[in-house]
Amino acid sequence: MSNSCISTERIIAKLDEYLHKNDYVSAERHLLYWLDEATRADDRRTQLLLHNELMGLYRKLGHRDEALAHAQKALDTVESLGASRQVGGATSYLNAATVYKAFNMADASLPLFESALQIYEAELDSNDGRLAGLYNNMALTLVDLKDFNRADELYKKAISIMENLCDGAPEAAITYLNMANAAEARLGLVEAEELITQYTSRAQALLEGYKNRDGNYAFVCEKCASVFDYYGYFIYAGELRERSRRIYEGT
Repeated sequence: MSNSCISTERIIAKLDEYLHKNDYVSAERHLLYWLDEATRADDRRTQLLLHNELMGLYRKLGHRDEALAHAQKALDTVESLGASRQVGGATSYLNAATVYKAFNMADASLPLFESALQIYEAELDSNDGRLAGLYNNMALTLVDLKDFNRADELYKKAISIMENLCDGAPEAAITYLNMANAAEARLGLVEAEELITQYTSRAQALLEGYKNRDGNYAFVCEKCASVFDYYGYFIYAGELRERSRRIYEGT
C-alpha cells in the first residue's frame, strides 16, 4: 500500500474518544472531514482506512445506503492499491462482508468472507484475534444460509481464540449468544432450550468476569442486552443497559 501522509494514529485516537462517549454524530463528522483531506492529498491508504471506519459506523447506525457505498469504495481502493492478497485488503473484505450481512445480503457477503478467510489463515497467527472476529462474523452469514454445521465449527474456533486473549471475553460473550440464536434457528425455540440456557449462561459469566469496563465493553453490553431480553432475561438485560449508559456517561 502507498505511504500515508496523514497521521492515522491521531484519527483513530480521536474516533475512539467519540465512540467511547457514544457520540456518533461527532464520529461521523470527524471521519468525513479526514476522508475529504485524504482525498485532496490523494492518500489512498488513509482513504481505505476511513472507508472501513465509515462503513462500520453506518452499519451500527443502520444507514444502509451509506454503509454499502463506503463498502464498495473500500473494495475499489483495495484493488487500486494492489492489496487484494494482503492482510489489509482481507480486512476490507471482512468489513464489507459484515455490512452486506447486516443488510440481509448473505449471498453477496459469503464470497468476501471466503476471500478474507483464505488470506487471514495463510498470513495470521492461529491465535490472532482478527481471525476470531472473521470466524464469528462469517458464521452469522452461514446461519442465514442454513449451513449450520460449518457455522458451529467457526463459532467454536472463534471462542477457542477469544477465551485465550486478555481482552477477548466480551467478544466471546457475543459469540455464545450468536450460538444460542443459531441453535434456535436450527432446532426451534423449544428443542434448543437446553443449548440456549447453556450458551446464555456462558455469555453472562464472561461479561460479569471482565474487568476492563471501557467503551467497547459498553457497546458489547448494549448489543447483548437485546439478546438476553429476547430469551426472557429481562432483569439482566436492564442491568447491562444501565451499565452501558454509565460507562458512556462516565458516571
